[in-house]
Amino acid sequence: MTAQNLPHEPEFEQAYKELASTLENSTLFQKKPEFRKALQVVSVPERVIQFRVVWEDDQGNVQINRGFRVQFNSALGPYKGGLRFHPSVNLSILKFLGFEQIFKNALTGLNMGGGKGGSDFDPKGKSDNEIRRFCVSFMTELCKHIGQDTDVPAGDIGVTGREVGFMFGQYKKIRNQWEGVLTGKGGSWGGSLIRPEATGYGVVYYVEHMIKHASGGKESFAGKRVAISGSGNVAQYAALKVIELGGSVISLSDSQGALLLNSEEGSFTPEEINQIAAIKVERKQISELASTSAFASKFKYIPGARPWTNVTGRIDVALPSATQNEVSGDEAKALIAAGCKFIAEGSNMGSTQDAIDVFEAHREANAGASAIWYAPGKAANAGGVAVSGLEMAQNSARVNWTSEEVDSRLKGIMEDCFKNGLATAQEYVTPAAGSLPSLVAGSNIAGFTKVAEAMKDHGDWW
Repeated sequence: MTAQNLPHEPEFEQAYKELASTLENSTLFQKKPEFRKALQVVSVPERVIQFRVVWEDDQGNVQINRGFRVQFNSALGPYKGGLRFHPSVNLSILKFLGFEQIFKNALTGLNMGGGKGGSDFDPKGKSDNEIRRFCVSFMTELCKHIGQDTDVPAGDIGVTGREVGFMFGQYKKIRNQWEGVLTGKGGSWGGSLIRPEATGYGVVYYVEHMIKHASGGKESFAGKRVAISGSGNVAQYAALKVIELGGSVISLSDSQGALLLNSEEGSFTPEEINQIAAIKVERKQISELASTSAFASKFKYIPGARPWTNVTGRIDVALPSATQNEVSGDEAKALIAAGCKFIAEGSNMGSTQDAIDVFEAHREANAGASAIWYAPGKAANAGGVAVSGLEMAQNSARVNWTSEEVDSRLKGIMEDCFKNGLATAQEYVTPAAGSLPSLVAGSNIAGFTKVAEAMKDHGDWW
């Protein structure tokens, strides 16, 4: 099964096949055969916008980058999804991210469609003035295609509150209106509390429900050893929430290598995580901290490595929180061998299809809590876009909710994401005797059917 003659878009092809295969292997198409047509329709973006971005560096040289916005599906609301600034950005990656975003947004229960965008611009090594000039040029074109009731971008890799601020300022100047057109805004000018923390907190809240369900309510994060990849917002706040709930964080990483506890005891502390956060704001690497005496005595740093095969001792929970395809099939087997029982993606499509196949086969072959239980990113990391949706609601009402109110709503949304995926799996997928339901199948089917039914009501397919 392929995504409509697009073999040159491997990331999008992978995302499409992952969804389509779970729909095929369930009873959905037996019960509702007409939904095959909906799958064909939903796999084609409603609109793809590509443009050049011309800007001037600090030496006065003209630089050129490519800008993109994939407006994938608006059946449930305005297009919603982040902007990524990274040299790896291309149309295939943005289509995969936008495709995933459709169903992730559907699972939040909020009125948001799916989209994604960005540029192959690399903010690392650039001055603030260079980043500002790039953002102004990027938004000068993008502003023609977005709006609070049309398309509401957010941040993603390489796009922090600084970049959002520069882009919002240019949008406001050109359009002469203040509106909630971007999320992830500064707290003093329309941003929501808990937004920076939301994806990391959300994935931990989701895994809490996995642990409670698998253990019959007898276990929690207390005492669990948690391996986390990445060191950006998602990884940082997931780590802090794990520690708050009584777990131990045993690894973090970045694109250059992995930082791991050098013994089977202990954990990263909040202070150490805050030190890592501080160097990331300065766009530096973990290796700079790893070489200091305070870190070298407690941690080992492995250049070019990911955590999954290098942790000392057992792993109870794994949270891939860096980028796509960061857990391979062999690494999935290593996680199982290390005793891992729960894996949930803080990143988008964090596991390769080979890894997902390993996790799902182990779940099918083992009863209950003895199996590894895998949660896909479209469900587990929905907390970030959920709070972006809550930011949109606050902007529309011109109000600001307290952090306690936003966090309470986030917890409720993540609980609903888990329960929806669980119940849908139980309805459409027959598990092996004694095995846990497939959260990947349940989440895919739940998100897809909600979007497909809305599209049918709109006459997009029939």
